[in-house]
Amino acid sequence: MRPRLRPLSLLLCVVPACQSPPADTSAFTTTPPLTSEPAANTSSSTGTTSSSGSGTEASTTAGELSTTSTVSESSSTTLILDVGADTDLGDGKPIGCKGKIDFLFVISRYAGMGWFQVQLLDAFPKFIATIQTKFSDFDYHIMVVDGDPSWGSPKCDAKCPVQCVAGYPCGYMSSQCDTAMGAGVVFSAGYDAANKLCPIDDGRRYMVKGQTDLEATFACAAQVGSSGDARMGEALAVTVQPWMNEPGSCNDGFLRDDALLMVTLITNTYDVEGGTIDSQQGDPETWMDAVRKAKHNDLNSVVALGLIPTQGPGCAEQDRICQMLELVPYALNRDMWADDYGPFFDEATDLVATACADFIPPG
Repeated sequence: MRPRLRPLSLLLCVVPACQSPPADTSAFTTTPPLTSEPAANTSSSTGTTSSSGSGTEASTTAGELSTTSTVSESSSTTLILDVGADTDLGDGKPIGCKGKIDFLFVISRYAGMGWFQVQLLDAFPKFIATIQTKFSDFDYHIMVVDGDPSWGSPKCDAKCPVQCVAGYPCGYMSSQCDTAMGAGVVFSAGYDAANKLCPIDDGRRYMVKGQTDLEATFACAAQVGSSGDARMGEALAVTVQPWMNEPGSCNDGFLRDDALLMVTLITNTYDVEGGTIDSQQGDPETWMDAVRKAKHNDLNSVVALGLIPTQGPGCAEQDRICQMLELVPYALNRDMWADDYGPFFDEATDLVATACADFIPPG
């Protein structure tokens, strides 16, 4: 039986830093942790959109995220696109992308997310098969981030060494990147989580072409659980910051200038200002402005798919994720209650083909 959406309740979270970024590189900044550093990890369609639990625990990490930004007037235009047969991809290699695509999955850790994660894992092989068929030469990066800066489950931690859920890693020492908003997920813990280290090759926090057992590795990373928050817009904005992708950072090398960016956001609750997630920094314009800046002021190099609580055409007043995606020229909002996400990913690849054909990488 599908989980029902629960009444919204207040979850307060504060954000630790993955590392201290330069003060002048971004509107999104983090301060160093107020406590000593944690121990290191022990292991290495159309362009139109339609809108559509309660959290059980609060995180207690230290730090603060502040946001100040404006969005350009051009970024608020949604194009109506015909993604039919007019786009000729020739030998299968996207014209502008040159076969380079960065796939970013932003997944909520909110209560009741277990069922939706299963839907995602079921659709992922179909998604990859479609991409490999349409873009035979493509070079991909795939990363999962969650909407919560905390790691694990405070309730489970309180019960350790007795496990609150099967396999809960009571002895694991989380790293700074494990507890940083916007860092790629390599080890999730808590209710409905993988509760194990995901075997991503070469110690990265994202997968690349040639990843060993890609489907199983993605399934591990994407099973982020239901013991946290759903600060989706903030997570996206932080993930694309230059200081999160520069050498030595948590997501070292994930976001590439000459690659198309495809973002998939999955959440079972609204991203409400002053409600469930009122500790979240920013607003739809600020979050998307961060993405625009990361992609050199070219939102046409971004494709977005939102699997969210849709309620018909347009965005609900309280649905800030839907409102954010309306700012993206190539975007789809689809109902996360669907029995099969595969067709949604197929629609999204049509948008990828269209966006890639027009993409001009920065010189």
